[in-house]
Amino acid sequence: MNLTLIIILIVIILVGIIIINYIFNYNKIQSINIKINESENIIDDELRNKYDLIVRSSSIINKLLKKEISYFKDLDKIKKENFSNFDIDRKINEGENLIYKIKNDYKSLNNNDEYNEIISSLKNCDEILEAAKSFYNKYTTEINLLIKKFPTNIIAKIHKIKLRNYFDGKNMFDDEIKDFKL
Repeated sequence: MNLTLIIILIVIILVGIIIINYIFNYNKIQSINIKINESENIIDDELRNKYDLIVRSSSIINKLLKKEISYFKDLDKIKKENFSNFDIDRKINEGENLIYKIKNDYKSLNNNDEYNEIISSLKNCDEILEAAKSFYNKYTTEINLLIKKFPTNIIAKIHKIKLRNYFDGKNMFDDEIKDFKL
């Protein structure tokens, strides 16, 4: 009888340790997921801000240069089609680069306060975006490591938590080479 009681206690202690370990690791994964989601929200907001700034700059450029040219044709597609944040970021960066090229080509734009304010706001957005992307990638690394390691890989499988891509949009686990754009 004494031996049976000891075995039952050992089993209860082992089950308790497993449950505590499960809860601890699950909470760790969820905490990292929350941080990643928060950084994604910041990235979404800043991408919208950059998009709006680029659209505003387009109208200013057309007005000041007295030309009705659609410099930012690709940005119109963003609202109509369903793109990932990775693709939106690339397209918005192309638009931003075009703004800087136009600014260098047409020096008269440098005298416009509204245009200069947009350039300043774009730089602010870039700083916030870079910080959010860095934060996102840091915690993406952490969650990907947890998903690959024992025992958290079991918890990830139970809760269907998958590996995440880094914000550069490159999937290291596929055969697609074209996503490695510079």
